[in-house]
Amino acid sequence: MSEHAPAPTPATSGTSGFDERLSVPWWWYLPAVGIAALLAAEIHMGYPGVRAWIGYAVLIPLAVLVLVRLSRTRVRVADGVLRAGERSLPLHHVGRTDVIRDRDAKQVALGPDLDPQAHLLHRSWVRPVVRVEVLDPDAAEPYWVVSTRDPDGLVAALRRRDG
Repeated sequence: MSEHAPAPTPATSGTSGFDERLSVPWWWYLPAVGIAALLAAEIHMGYPGVRAWIGYAVLIPLAVLVLVRLSRTRVRVADGVLRAGERSLPLHHVGRTDVIRDRDAKQVALGPDLDPQAHLLHRSWVRPVVRVEVLDPDAAEPYWVVSTRDPDGLVAALRRRDG
C-alpha cells in the first residue's frame, strides 16, 4: 500500500446516513391473499358465469396492493434532514432522542404519555420506536415518535448532524 494514497473523501451526492423501509413481514402476504380468496369464493358462489371470477380479479390484487402500500413508508436521514414518511425535520432542530424497545414502555409512550400534538409514524409490526425532541420553536409538534427496526443506527445518524 502506498504512503501517498489519496484519503477517502466524503460523497458529494448526499449519501444517506440512515435509510430504512418499514415493510410488512413477508408472511403477511399469505394470509392476506388467503382471506381475499375466501371473500372472492363467497362472491363466486353467488354468481354464475364470468361474474363469478370478478371477486378473485379484484380482491386478491387489492389485498396485495394494500400490503405493498403499507410497505412503502421510509425513515431516512440524509442531507442534514430526518425524513419520516412524508414529513421532514432538519437535523439542527433535533434535540434529545430516546429509544423505546420494551413493549410495555412503548405502550405507555404511545398511550398515556403521548402528546396529542406529537408527530407519530408508528407501524405496529415494528417493535422499537425512537422519540425525537423537536427544538424548532415554530414547530407544531413537541417531538416525533418514529418506528424503526434499527433504533441505534437512527440515533447515530441523528447525532452525526451532517446526514
